[in-house]
This record gives sequence, C-alpha cells and structure tokens, in this order.
Amino acid sequence: MSTILVFLAGLAVIITWWMAQQRLSSKPWLEANGIHDIPVLTRSAVATEKIGLGVFLAIVGALFTLFISAYFMRMGLQDWWAIPLPRILWLNTGMLVIGSAALHWAKMEVVRNNGNALKLALATALAATTGFLIGQLFAWKELVTAGYVIADNPANSFFYLITGMHGLHILGGLVVLSRTTSRVWEGAALAKVRLSTELCAIYWHFMLVVWLVLFALFAGWANDFVAICRQVLN
Repeated sequence: MSTILVFLAGLAVIITWWMAQQRLSSKPWLEANGIHDIPVLTRSAVATEKIGLGVFLAIVGALFTLFISAYFMRMGLQDWWAIPLPRILWLNTGMLVIGSAALHWAKMEVVRNNGNALKLALATALAATTGFLIGQLFAWKELVTAGYVIADNPANSFFYLITGMHGLHILGGLVVLSRTTSRVWEGAALAKVRLSTELCAIYWHFMLVVWLVLFALFAGWANDFVAICRQVLN
C-alpha cells in the first residue's frame, strides 16, 4: 500500500506540473471585446491532443502502479529469488535520460524557430532512445544466458513482463518521434511540428520517470524506501 501511495503521489506531482505548464490560468474576461461583438468559439488553450495524452499517461501510470503493487506482494513469498541487475541497465538509463533531455532541448528550439538545432535535438533523441531499446534486449540476453529464464523464478517473470511493457510503450513513442523527425528533416514548417514535438517531450519525460521507479525497484532501493515509509507511518 505504501508503494502505491508513493507512486501515485509522484504521478500526481508530475501531472500537476504538466497542467501548470499548459497555462490553464488564462483569463479570457480580460480580453478586449466590443459590447456588440459576437462570441467566437475558439480552441481550448490546452490542445485536445495534450489533454488526450494526459489521460493516456494517467492510464499508463495506473497500469505500472498495479505491476509494482503485484511485484511487492509476490516477492514476499518463499519461492522468490532476487534477480541480479545487469550492468548494462545503468547505460540504458543514461541513454533514456539523454533522450528525454534532447527532447526538452527540441521543445525549446522549436519555440525559438531554430530549425538546425531542432534537427540535431530530434536526431539525438531518436538515436538515444533506439540505443535504450537495443540495450534492453542485451540485458534480456545476458540474463537468459546466465540461466534466468521466465519460468524459473517469479522474479524473472516480473522483470521480463515489466521491462517488456515499458519497452513497448517506448517503441510506440519512437514511431511518433520518427515521423516527427522525418518531417523536420524533410523541411516541414516548424509551426506544423511544434505540437508533436511538445507531445513527444512530455511522453519521454513521463516514461523516464516510470523507468527510474522501475530501476529502483529492480535494484532493491525501493524496498529500503518503503521500509522507511512504513517506519514513519507507524
């Protein structure tokens, strides 16, 4: 229960920060309009696509929360043996951090209308994320070679399931990122790729946070954190 509360609290902080960035505090009553002006229905200050992405990320967050909760409940049984953490996961984490940072850079450059820097930022994010996925496959291969197969231990099954699910979400985002990068390199107007760039940045930041939580879980750090939380609550 403590783990679920901690994860949901972090998720709430991220969503709150994201909503604050979308300028929801606009004051339309301060706009100068004539008395006889006919009200015109305009699009919301927050793009519909951003709202849709926010709902999707909330669902994804709930899904991984359930996975983490099941992980903690299952690890308390006697047939659980901790799986060793492949060292390449450290490199993979760094690659995902680079990808997220590159997309934040791309988000700033598209606002500045700097096409050359935007191309470089998107290409960096694309390369780093591809490296992350390849590194995850190497991590799986290392564990399988060492004998940590799915059916051998519940911890193995959870590791492959959770990292595989995270990888699928990254792969789906990579498809969108590839299309955006391709459009920029083909010379599309930056105004037409601004929204997709911002959506990619939001998505990557979220998936990075999820991965950091998962990494702490597999490394065993989450266990210590939950134990501290329980001591504080008691």
